[in-house]
Amino acid sequence: MTINSFEDYPMTWTPSIDKNKKPIYQALAKQLEDDILNGVLLPGTKLPPQRELADYLNLNLSTISKAFKMCGLKGLLSSSVGSGTFVAYDAMSNAYLLEDTKPKHLIEMGATLPDNDSYRLLQLQLKNMVQENDFEKWFGYGRAGDSLWQKDAAVKFIKRGGFETTVDHILFANGGQNAITATLASLYKSGDRIGADSHTYPGLKTVAAMFGIQIVPIKAENHVMSPSAFEDACKNEHIKGIYLVPDYHNPTACCMPVETRKEIADIAKKHNKIIIEDATYNLHHIDPLPAIASFAPEQTIYIASLSKSIAPGLRLAYIAVPNQFKEKISKALYNLNISVSSLLAELAARTIVSNQFEGLIKAHRAEAVRRNKMVDYYLADYTCLGAEIGIFRWLLLPEGMTGAKFELLAAHQGVQVYAAERFVVGNSCPDRAVRVAVCAPETMEELERGLIILEGLLKSIH
Repeated sequence: MTINSFEDYPMTWTPSIDKNKKPIYQALAKQLEDDILNGVLLPGTKLPPQRELADYLNLNLSTISKAFKMCGLKGLLSSSVGSGTFVAYDAMSNAYLLEDTKPKHLIEMGATLPDNDSYRLLQLQLKNMVQENDFEKWFGYGRAGDSLWQKDAAVKFIKRGGFETTVDHILFANGGQNAITATLASLYKSGDRIGADSHTYPGLKTVAAMFGIQIVPIKAENHVMSPSAFEDACKNEHIKGIYLVPDYHNPTACCMPVETRKEIADIAKKHNKIIIEDATYNLHHIDPLPAIASFAPEQTIYIASLSKSIAPGLRLAYIAVPNQFKEKISKALYNLNISVSSLLAELAARTIVSNQFEGLIKAHRAEAVRRNKMVDYYLADYTCLGAEIGIFRWLLLPEGMTGAKFELLAAHQGVQVYAAERFVVGNSCPDRAVRVAVCAPETMEELERGLIILEGLLKSIH
């Protein structure tokens, strides 16, 4: 066998590159990206060890490492200590779920929207505000000093979700996605690694890819993050923190038990890791569970978005931030936000302080229960994770049907759902599942039409 002869040696990827193109690592990275996007390398494919690929191409090991790193920062590859480097399962998935315009020919059951029938209280509150003598102040720039009492409202809202904090820890953001972006921008740098569930909120993935931050999938037990897997990642995967949705997890609709929350918090404290706790769905519970932040307040950035519990159009999230991170995140928010809308921040604060938000939450919950009963009726013969209070469900599919294929079939029949492949992290194998948003259809009649179509598709698979 001659040097660099791999004729009888199995190689999952055998690129051919023009070494006259400089720098070579960029040409190799481009070839790797093209082969992934063109389907030459399928999701889950394990790439050759870097040293073997260097021998095969007669290149320096550092050239291979640079090429792999470039693709890894784009979210195309996933690596794990002791396991190797894989083509990420989500390399080609569309993580931007909310389309620019609502598809007119599709019943929307993909986007996690609350129902539209619970906004009367907001309308009345807004009318009162614009009829006040000094109404014009809502249309100018807001100043930090103007929002002090609004932070009291934030504290009240966050307490309702299971975490007690104080006004000196509160920051405002233009929605939960904006809060996540500011947190990652201020606390991490390109090449850093953070842990997340093997299926997670796509907005985290898009932001991480933008900043070159790698997401490491943490294995689950009973559909929630495993504390032992988290500790293993702290020791072996060089992660600097984790992102979690402990209540009504997006997309699997599962809830993390209190004991697991305590264990996760203890491990984060032990290894000095940052927790980003996304509390978007906490208020779906009638009696919310204690937040992870309750057990590790100095480690946790707690994000309480108003989009799912009150109204998406408020574009507002409250962030409870430990003192050690507050200045960094505050500066990042300023550069991203400049400021939140004075009008919408005031509207949200008045709705909370007057306790009218309790009526909104109750109305949203009642509508969710009503709709989930219909889901349970039509999908009774299938496993559909999630509770009656949730605005989406995680529909597990029969053997032989992938989420991606089912999403495509459903779209052809006129229903938009989102496949597990859109949510999967790194080299995790996607569930055979789709997320079904039960409150996104505008009416019960539209929801029923969508469910009838989905039921028919499921029956046709057998």
